[in-house]
Amino acid sequence: MRLVLALTALFGLAACGAEPVWAPEEQVQAARFVSDDPPSITLYTVVNKSSGSGAHSAILVNASERVIFDPAGTWHHPRLPERNDVHFGMTDKALAFYIDYHARKTYDVIEQKVYVSPEVAEHVLREVKAYGAVPKAMCTQATSSVLRSTPGFQSMPSTLYPKKLSGAFGELPGVSTRVITDDDDDNNHGVLIVQRNGDPLEG
Repeated sequence: MRLVLALTALFGLAACGAEPVWAPEEQVQAARFVSDDPPSITLYTVVNKSSGSGAHSAILVNASERVIFDPAGTWHHPRLPERNDVHFGMTDKALAFYIDYHARKTYDVIEQKVYVSPEVAEHVLREVKAYGAVPKAMCTQATSSVLRSTPGFQSMPSTLYPKKLSGAFGELPGVSTRVITDDDDDNNHGVLIVQRNGDPLEG
């Protein structure tokens, strides 16, 4: 019976589109990046320029290490290990690659940062690491779920809509916001090609 239930859960997960990934511990530790910046939580929202609708949500967590929780995202870097939508080794250059991949002539990226206590940052870090692989189209639900479980962020809505979450996040005290635009072609695979050619990620 347990085997049947396990197989049912496995196939159910696959049907939802979740893609479990688990990088080896040695790769995760080798990529680990600690920022000198104060602890913070940054919400990234990708917005369609023509329709104004939200297309994606992700969280950058700056705690005892800096990672990005990119639920059901398509971005990856061969030198940055991933565990179930958590990408490790998010240096400034890696973050710039992430933003450049999403910002293009048809999409803007909204960056909203709020500084938090080390305890709150560590809480979010634990939550994203434990969340698991996220099914396609559920990025904002996963992002909002993590935030709602966090002290100081309980007012966040449980939602599937990136713009709704971004609007609520923008009302938090102390949030700084910038909108990132780019004229890259809509087919932005060239960003990944540059990364694969060995452009260093330090700094």
